[in-house]
Formats: sequence, C-alpha cells, structure tokens
Amino acid sequence: MSKAAATSTKSSARPSKGADRRGGVGGRRLAEAFELVTEMPALAEARRRLLGACGQEVPSPGDVSEAIEADTALAIAIMRAANNGGSPSGRTGGVREAVEYLQADGVASLVGTLETYDVLDQPATSSRHERFRRHGVAVRIGAERIGELARLPQRDELAVAALLHDVGKLVLAELYGSEQAFQAPGESPDEHARRERRELGIDHALVGGVMARRWGLPQQLAAAIEHHHTDDAIGEAAIVRLADMLAHYAQGQAVAPDQLLAVARRIGLGPQDLREVLFELPGPPPDRRRSTTPCPLSGRELEVLKRLAEGKVYKQIALELGLSTSTVRTHLHNVYGKLGAVDRAQAVLIASERGWL
Repeated sequence: MSKAAATSTKSSARPSKGADRRGGVGGRRLAEAFELVTEMPALAEARRRLLGACGQEVPSPGDVSEAIEADTALAIAIMRAANNGGSPSGRTGGVREAVEYLQADGVASLVGTLETYDVLDQPATSSRHERFRRHGVAVRIGAERIGELARLPQRDELAVAALLHDVGKLVLAELYGSEQAFQAPGESPDEHARRERRELGIDHALVGGVMARRWGLPQQLAAAIEHHHTDDAIGEAAIVRLADMLAHYAQGQAVAPDQLLAVARRIGLGPQDLREVLFELPGPPPDRRRSTTPCPLSGRELEVLKRLAEGKVYKQIALELGLSTSTVRTHLHNVYGKLGAVDRAQAVLIASERGWL
C-alpha cells in the first residue's frame, strides 16, 4: 500500500471532528499526525527531475536547489537532513545551503527513498498533497518577488518559509478532517485562520511553527511560518503573509485590497509595488531567477547600478538619488571591486546573471 493510501486509511478510521473538539486531541494522535506530515509523499515528476539534476556529470547546485523548491516534501526532507544529520540543528535556513552541505550524491540518496504520488495514477489520494504543493510553490514565487522589491538581501530562507508556510494545515487535516485544511468559498486567508482558532482552539500557522522547530529548522524561519497570519507581522513573516494573500487572489479567492496595502506598508512597499506584483501573477516572467548567492552590494550601490543598467549617466543618477556626482562615482568604483568587473557593462552583466538586478 502506498503512503498516500495509508494516510487516507488512517484518517478514515479516526473519530469525528466533533468528538475531537469535545474531548481534545491526545498527544499520541498529535504525534501520529506530525509523523504523517513529516513523511508526506513527493510529486513523482518533481523527484524525477531532482534525481536528473543530481545525476549530471557536474551537478549544478542552483539546478538541484530549484528542483527541490518545486516540491514541499522534497524541501522538508532536505532541510531536515541538513539540520539534523550531523549539522547543528537550526543552522541551515536555505535549500542552496542545505544542498552544499549534503552534496548531490547525498541529496539523491535521501530522496530516492521517498514515497511519491502521481496525480494521473492516484487522483483521489493525491489531491490534498498536490493542492498543498501548488499553493506552497505559488507563495514561494510571490515571496521571492516581494523580497526583491523590499530589497531583502538574503532570500533563500524566505523561500523555504514560504514553501512550508501552510504545513500546519496538513496536520490539522489529519486530526480533524480534510475540510479543515483549506478555505471555505469566499473566505480570506486571515478569516480561515480565525475560524480555525474559533472552532479548534489553534490555527495552522502556530502548528506549522511547531513543526518547523521539531524539524530543527532555524528559529527565524519557524517564526515566519508561525506568525504569517499575525496582524503585526514584520520582516519575513509579513512577506509570507502578503505572498499568501496574493496567491489566493491569483486563484480568484477573496482578498481585501485595503488589507493588501496595509501588509505591504509593513515591509516598506507601496501601491505601485503591489501593482507590479499583481501584474505578474500567477508567476514571475520565465527569465527571472533568484540568485543562489547573497548579493555583496549595499542597498545604495544596488540602486546606483540599477540606474546605470537603465543607461543613465552619473549626473542623472546623482540627481535621482540626491547624491553628488563624485559619490555616485565612488559607489560604482566599489561595485566594480565587489563584483570583479572592469567596467559598467561587465558589472551590469554579472549582476543580471546572478539575479541581483
């Protein structure tokens, strides 16, 4: 019997939601739910592509990382292994870093043992996992774009938080029934979380934070998952919250424009920034790739280089940024040094290829 089928059988044998609410959830059943979610199956096609990337003569860490980030189960397996397989717990926050630690052979060995599902062969038993995977990937894509607009310097950890942000929904689905895992028609993401707290006494965001800590993931990553439905969320949690709302909007679900704007302001974005992201939904242009290495440039140096890439001269850049021409020249001198570029054309090319522009 496949793991997906076994999961379905176990769920059907459990008490009803009403009995769970009246009697509470026992520690044993909660532990079982955690274990089932930890061992969730991966999409068969995602694993096939990942093994193909690992099997190249000279595996590209970037290609391996992108394959992992296309599937939530793959990301969970890799992040758990990197943080608990001899590496200090809570040290590794991004998939690229995990891949560098495990190496391609280690990644292939690990995912080769994972259960898989195929939406064509197992439509009934795989729908919950596939719906969860697709939404997680959509939120990851949105979070990466928002992080770019917000000039978040390191977005690898944000990508993992976005991909895993709803993992608590699968735990609640195992405990209370699959209908608790997804929004009701016309219900916004925050309304769904409030309904969970009202009916169950807990919401999926809090459960997801607990799961992330059980897996040994960094505290900042777990906190972003735990607080992504909190009104006063900031930083990565606010970015994940906004990306979640935008993903639901792209699917034609209810999201209030004033709420979108309020969350955007908490991370320093305005209406025009939101319009850009909404225009790009449900995903970014196909040639946009997140950098797999941190950008060495400061925020000001990056602003200067972006304007240089637009063909502007020193005087124009200085006027737009309220700087002197000599300061612009100094910033660009620093940019060339940090990137190892000999001129403006090479600097723009290097930064573009690495996803920093």
